[in-house]
Amino acid sequence: MQRRLALARGSDWEERTQRQAPKTSFSYCDYTMENQLAKSIEERTFQYQDSLPPLPVPSLEESLKKYLESVKPFANEDEYKKTEEIVQKFQDGVGKTLHQKLLERAKGKRNWLEEWWLNVAYLDVRIPSQLNVNFVGPSPHFEHYWPAREGTQLERGSILLWHNLNYWQLLRREKLPVHKSGNTPLDMNQFRMLFSTCKVPGITRDSIMNYFKTESEGHCPTHIAVLCRGRAFVFDVLHDGCLITPPELLRQLTYIYQKCWNEPVGPSIAALTSEERTRWAKAREYLIGLDPENLTLLEKIQSSLFVYSIEDTSPHATPENFSQVFEMLLGGDPAVRWGDKSYNLISFANGIFGCSCDHAPYDAMVMVNIAHYVDEKLLETEGRWKGSEKVRDIPLPEELAFTVDEKILNDVYQAKAQHLKAASDLQIAASTFTSFGKKLTKKEALHPDTFIQLALQLAYYRLHGRPGCCYETAMTRYFYHGRTETVRSCTVEAVRWCQSMQDPSASLLERQQKMLDAFAKHNKMMRDCSHGKGFDRHLLGLLLIAKEEGLPVPELFEDPLFSRSGGGGNFVLSTSLVGYLRIQGVVVPMVHNGYGFFYHIRDDRFVVTCSSWRSCLETDAEKLVEMIFHAFHDMIHLMNTAHL
Repeated sequence: MQRRLALARGSDWEERTQRQAPKTSFSYCDYTMENQLAKSIEERTFQYQDSLPPLPVPSLEESLKKYLESVKPFANEDEYKKTEEIVQKFQDGVGKTLHQKLLERAKGKRNWLEEWWLNVAYLDVRIPSQLNVNFVGPSPHFEHYWPAREGTQLERGSILLWHNLNYWQLLRREKLPVHKSGNTPLDMNQFRMLFSTCKVPGITRDSIMNYFKTESEGHCPTHIAVLCRGRAFVFDVLHDGCLITPPELLRQLTYIYQKCWNEPVGPSIAALTSEERTRWAKAREYLIGLDPENLTLLEKIQSSLFVYSIEDTSPHATPENFSQVFEMLLGGDPAVRWGDKSYNLISFANGIFGCSCDHAPYDAMVMVNIAHYVDEKLLETEGRWKGSEKVRDIPLPEELAFTVDEKILNDVYQAKAQHLKAASDLQIAASTFTSFGKKLTKKEALHPDTFIQLALQLAYYRLHGRPGCCYETAMTRYFYHGRTETVRSCTVEAVRWCQSMQDPSASLLERQQKMLDAFAKHNKMMRDCSHGKGFDRHLLGLLLIAKEEGLPVPELFEDPLFSRSGGGGNFVLSTSLVGYLRIQGVVVPMVHNGYGFFYHIRDDRFVVTCSSWRSCLETDAEKLVEMIFHAFHDMIHLMNTAHL
């Protein structure tokens, strides 16, 4: 099923919400910060949750009409006619019954999709999730005050931790601004899942443990977990009611680092989280059976605010070339990642940072928000700590010493081997297009997100000689606990335009008009999907109702055109806009012969990251990115030339 990175949407309201960051001041004890914030921010982060509208169920007729449109690019005349008959039969028959049952379900739930989506898209998935489901991204600090430099890992890490912990306190006190579209509040529930959240493996279905509470709701965990050289530690981040400072955090990190380098490597229990889900679940049960204390240690990691990973490696990273950072974030040492944690903050030996996040509890716009907040704080302070250097007498970190045996150590060895083998097959191309950016596309009255999506369609068409079924993320946060909907970017209009660009007999005006038609269609689809009028989640709901009722799978879902057009998680292009800030991310392709394509937009540039599998001979991430950059130039040239 669809397991896709739900990064921030390219609409204007999403651009504004990304910039809604709280302001903080430096103080030894954070209560000063709270008093200053109270004056400027009256709204509480979660205060509108109860007043958000329920997720609507779209019209069956409209959903099926949109579905039929979406399969057209992938069908010949006879295939389309057959699918049309299947859809009509579904609409007049079992589809009508299933739709009524879905409407009944929606009456009793404010979000009829939420539980289903979590299970089907994430918790029921059995493939290793650390590589195949998690999203990753580099911290952008290497673009300014923190270029790669050996010997900076611990000091920079202490400052970075402190800013992350300030964000945690803002969230605890509900001081993060509510994201809004105009004056309309958007759902903020996913922010509850950023800290103290962990997926726990099950034999057939995983579960989510969330220990976070706001201050008004009561006590919640106050410790972080640190992984280094196969060993695990925890320490509290509060002392006498105040956050410990960067100099104090540095002392804790230094203690862990020196202990790990002066003593043998640990058992690397964390590597088990990179395994196939059922194997990890069985290994976890066995580990707990060895010694009940192992469960206590596992729960300390699960409940920690987040995991801080100390890596031994040093990826190459410059503003122009940072593909290696992505490769190491996705495929690095599994002994220092807890793949099930909602937030792994990863530090490399040369002072480069990034994150790896479980996708189940939240979509990546949450990570974009905290990453931007931290980056802004580093810019404000020139990447330095400007407060007190005093280090109080705080308890040293506690090591989590698991009881292990030969079976567990062998499980760890196998988990590491399968992860590193799978990761070695991954190709990542991260590049920056600097000829122009958002300013020029807006000057041409072209939405920059749609501009990139259509460039991708043209590039894929040129490279592969056929249309590419495409998933773009739309956000549904207007609604209670809304997450995402699918925008199918490969439209009839987009394909007609791609064909005209390859047709020497097509005039410039004809090409331009077809491109503008494709823009209009894409923009309308994004608006519809964001407002609960998409069709992919609706079709999923109808399928799941049939399964729950013990009915046969309707013919619509077994029609070859359903999967060929991307249905059932078969999109060859899995894409998302990361936003309009300096933050970038990526996930692996949805299918073996596909691409993951993620991008962010700035005034003067487009930054893109593309993933593919080396073992698939027909895909090549680097070639596709090269073709996309050519398409950017062709599209602007088309607009300029057609004006003449």
